[in-house]
Amino acid sequence: MQVKNIMSEGIISIDKDQNICDGLKLMEKKKVSRLPVINTNQNKEKELVGIATEKDIAIKLGSSKYGNMAPSHFHMSTLMIKDVITVDEDMSVPEVAEILVKNNIGGVPVYSDGNIKGLVSKSDFIDTCRGRAYERVLVKDIMTTDLIFVSPEDRLIHARRLIIDSGVGRLLVSEDNALVGILTSKDIANAYVNFRKKVSENHMKTQVKNIFVGDIMTRNVSKVSTEDNITTVADEMLKTGFDGFPVVDLDDNIVGIITKSDLLNLIIKLESE
Repeated sequence: MQVKNIMSEGIISIDKDQNICDGLKLMEKKKVSRLPVINTNQNKEKELVGIATEKDIAIKLGSSKYGNMAPSHFHMSTLMIKDVITVDEDMSVPEVAEILVKNNIGGVPVYSDGNIKGLVSKSDFIDTCRGRAYERVLVKDIMTTDLIFVSPEDRLIHARRLIIDSGVGRLLVSEDNALVGILTSKDIANAYVNFRKKVSENHMKTQVKNIFVGDIMTRNVSKVSTEDNITTVADEMLKTGFDGFPVVDLDDNIVGIITKSDLLNLIIKLESE
């Protein structure tokens, strides 16, 4: 199967001169986590100049490099990744999945004859996991067991640094050995935007230390079992829009996490055979 058969053709993009508040609102409205960033040239043609994700926004908003700048002053051009990886529409599904995994990215623009035709993200691959071959694979067979936990009492700045250093998009939040929430890049991005809106420039450096994981984490976390099959997980991801789930064993202990990246690795294996 070629990537053109699974890509999203309706491209949701944003102008490079719009600010990050516009970007986050658009991501929320359209239920996406990344946006191609475009520029309109002198010939009034739209050209791709970058791509921006919730994780990019979360990381850069917390950087001292940008000082106390208000969110309305952050243009998408400031936060976007300029060196965009692209793929051709005739490339195979496992080929493109391998590019996403290898580069630790969530999506790429799809081109044909030099023109952008669509965008393919990890979410577009998930429907592939509803096939019969995936029913025979259990969560425990592919889940990630190297877990990264934070506490509700940990500071936002600590959680942001963990996400940067580990290269993940979410952290599990535990208290008294029990899972109490999950912290995503989206949670962090929104927290920094709200903080910069409310706090004066003179107090940002000191007051950012007063934002704790428990203040911004997502509660009531959905979980899956080690004994669930991958088709069940794919169905849940498509239904909820979640990128990953904590995994519990039969005694309800947290023993892993399963994400779209884990599913992509499985697709690469099964679809290449």
